[in-house]
Amino acid sequence: MKNYTLLFLSIISAFSFSSYAQQSKVNSGDKKYNNYAYVDAIKTYEKVANKGYKSEDMFKKLGNSYYFNSDFAGAAKWYGELFAMNTTTVEPEYYFRYAQSLKSIGETSKANKFLDDFYAKSKNDNRGKLYKSDVNYMDQIKANSGRYKIEDAGVNSKYSDYGSFVYNNKLYFASARDTGNFSQRKHKWTGEYFTNIYNADLDPETGSTTKVNKFKSAINTKFHEASPVFTKDGKTVYFTRNNYVNGKKGKDENKITLIKIYKAELGSDNKWTNIAELPFNSDNYSTAHPSLSPDEKTLYFASDMPGSFGQSDLYKVSINSNGAYGTPENLGNTINTEGKETYPYVTSENEIYFSSDGHPGLGGLDVFVAGIDNDGKFSDIQNLGADINSPKDDFAYIIDPVSRRGYFTSNKDGGQGSDDIYKFLETRKLRCIQELEGIITDAETGITLPGAKVTLYDSDMSLKNSVIADASGKYSFSVECGKSYYVRAEKPEYTTKEVSITIPKSSGKTDLPIALEKATCKVTVGDDLGVCFGIKMIYFDLDKSNIRPEAALDLEKILVVLNDNPTMKLDIRSHTDSRASHQYNEALSNRRAKSTIQWLIKNGISANRLTGKGYGETQLVNKCSDGVQCTEEEHQANRRSEFIITAL
Repeated sequence: MKNYTLLFLSIISAFSFSSYAQQSKVNSGDKKYNNYAYVDAIKTYEKVANKGYKSEDMFKKLGNSYYFNSDFAGAAKWYGELFAMNTTTVEPEYYFRYAQSLKSIGETSKANKFLDDFYAKSKNDNRGKLYKSDVNYMDQIKANSGRYKIEDAGVNSKYSDYGSFVYNNKLYFASARDTGNFSQRKHKWTGEYFTNIYNADLDPETGSTTKVNKFKSAINTKFHEASPVFTKDGKTVYFTRNNYVNGKKGKDENKITLIKIYKAELGSDNKWTNIAELPFNSDNYSTAHPSLSPDEKTLYFASDMPGSFGQSDLYKVSINSNGAYGTPENLGNTINTEGKETYPYVTSENEIYFSSDGHPGLGGLDVFVAGIDNDGKFSDIQNLGADINSPKDDFAYIIDPVSRRGYFTSNKDGGQGSDDIYKFLETRKLRCIQELEGIITDAETGITLPGAKVTLYDSDMSLKNSVIADASGKYSFSVECGKSYYVRAEKPEYTTKEVSITIPKSSGKTDLPIALEKATCKVTVGDDLGVCFGIKMIYFDLDKSNIRPEAALDLEKILVVLNDNPTMKLDIRSHTDSRASHQYNEALSNRRAKSTIQWLIKNGISANRLTGKGYGETQLVNKCSDGVQCTEEEHQANRRSEFIITAL
């Protein structure tokens, strides 16, 4: 690409573009509604833990409760307690979460140690890989190659031809081929003629073109014009031109004529009138290569205006309903570099294509694509590969998202002129697209949970998107094939849950339902408080009734609830299976019930709030009575402890 097509239209300035690409906490607490009491399990766990009781499962739940709510200091505290237990059974995911929590509180060295451990335990996880080494961009270019069928566009001359736009079955582009009466208008920097806008009739099925015609309009002048873009109704065109309007040429403080973006309107006589520069132009910097968003509410362009990161950056500006323009916004350093970014093109698939010599490529300008998130941020910048890109300048890429046909410009070897336009058919998409969807439900009842917040993270735990489940509890995300994601679901009064998933490598839909458990237990008279905390039985030594450490941990949970609900009364019931004598089982269970009551009284609960009895094998929950063959699991179901609420 000769300097004048990148810089000289601006006659010294570059025109390029670039782009940039929680949660509600569980609203729980001790609540009472009429005859109901709400018991916050997480608060209870924390009170128990603060008394010195240690449990791997409890520390995981506590760490997660803070981590999922972005309280990383709290998460670091409880994950720290988890790893202080020197357990060897902690899943790799907790190493990563602990490291993230440590980094957030400034303990980077310690975080790196846990990331090293994470990588050692989970070498296939992309987060570990990215921590250990940088991505080899040449591998990406190789993987992204072989996806195009490319041909000469059929409009090229021995002069520079570049910058395509398709409108109303015509291909519009800039060309320096006009040697007629303006032979004296050669540009002294390049030795080529000034460029004007041309068009050619276009077969939309094949991309083939017919005879090239000069665009007969007041838009073309004796200076440079390029980069036209039409609105869908055909009544407005934006284009690039030297600082020249109404026969007057503007110059900057160095007496150089730069380039600007202009706008023209189609009059009733089918002629382009009201040609005017856009209000954010300046004589002292260049703006160029306009591109409209699919909804035509945003204009993207390139400029070297103050605030740019490099030689030229990509910007966007809002187009208001009254025709006015907002303040230009730099797309940020995700896309813009210290080099040149230029020729943006935004599609209805939330992608922006652009050219850059600042991102890793094959040489000169390469064409890149970035995804545009719902919040307008840019991500996943990829080189389009060695079909489109070359060691020379490759730029001005446009594509129809439906037919996958398009055009780009290059000065690569083998062309007819200094810059040539090529047509292409994309035979394989760069990104395999999947739809990740599911329904959020209550884990106990199975009812759907409309209004649940569902958040999507990539494998590095970077936020990708967030939605609210619809009236049927359904959520949906567009995701990339073959990539790993984390989906976090949350809703007030439910425990936040996060699920990891790897998307298949072919386009389609992936179903990921998520069931949430209540963070608060709703109980009333007659309910078993033990169910709230998953207490199936209080553990005693064989044939004994003294409280073991495991039993004390569970009884602490009951104790906390009784202290938080001073009017609550319990009937404590102990049961056995049928494998000893009836008399023995009844006596043993009765001693265990009384032992449980005495432990609670010893720890401050009034005796008049507690009753209890051992029922032996008289209240079996299944068929496993004397003489019936049963599995150990079936016998275990009968060995249980119950904490029945008798008053609130």
